[in-house]
Amino acid sequence: MTAVQATGLGKRYGRRWALSDCTLSIPSGRVVGLVGPNGAGKTTLLHLASGLIEPTSGQIDVLGDQPGSAPDALARVGFLAQESPVYARLTVAQHLQMGRWLNPAWDDGFAARRLDELDLDPRRRAGTLSGGQRAQLALTLAVAKRPELLLLDEPVASLDPLARRDFLSTLMEVVATREVSIVLSSHLIADLERVCDYLVVLVAGRVALVGDVEELLAAHCRLSGPRRDAADLPAGQIVIEASHVDRQSTLIVRTDGPVLDPAWSVTPLTLEDLVLAYLRRARDDGAERSSDALAVSR
Repeated sequence: MTAVQATGLGKRYGRRWALSDCTLSIPSGRVVGLVGPNGAGKTTLLHLASGLIEPTSGQIDVLGDQPGSAPDALARVGFLAQESPVYARLTVAQHLQMGRWLNPAWDDGFAARRLDELDLDPRRRAGTLSGGQRAQLALTLAVAKRPELLLLDEPVASLDPLARRDFLSTLMEVVATREVSIVLSSHLIADLERVCDYLVVLVAGRVALVGDVEELLAAHCRLSGPRRDAADLPAGQIVIEASHVDRQSTLIVRTDGPVLDPAWSVTPLTLEDLVLAYLRRARDDGAERSSDALAVSR
């Protein structure tokens, strides 16, 4: 079963398309990193997948169902927004009580154990907790729901490095002990590299790159060698990014086989190298289109 299947998916706010013609398939049982610049459509995609909003065009299925179509569909999906929303006036214990009332598959034992491990006093009001503690409480509530799919929208963006590491460690414990698919949106690629095995890159509301992390890294490399025109590369080597100095060219390419030209020095990419190359490519393509449109208007 696929966790998320989108076909021609679009969401428009007024005249602006936050997501446009988005087609992708996310397999179940994976930890998916969702990456893209601000305004790329990451939050919109997660809101559509959680059933919080409806698409303007296209189709999205989550775990084989239309998001939010029935109580059973809602119960199978957990969602944690960027602000790690909790109710400031409620105590930690009252949050657990609310989760117990609202979720038929609620795991009270897990929630109690997690709060004990986190040393969270059940009597404390959520408004008195630190940012990291609120994030951990929100994650505990989302996981104790026992979802099959957990959607996380920038959950560590406002946390300090230690709180962020603690949060990700908790997330990895969840992955190791429960059968759950996770989609994690973040700008912090180093964090994604620690936990994710599948990648989706969104740019300007469209999918720029998607696939298994290991396979994507194996299919890309950096080439350095004597300066040459990128158009002269053999078929099967697609240039994602190119830079040149007087006598040297450096290219990031996607290739369907080994690079056999001995003139090139071939080095592997990190996940951050890969993501940034696609983001810069999209930025440069967008700037070129804007320049062309301006020239036509003149």
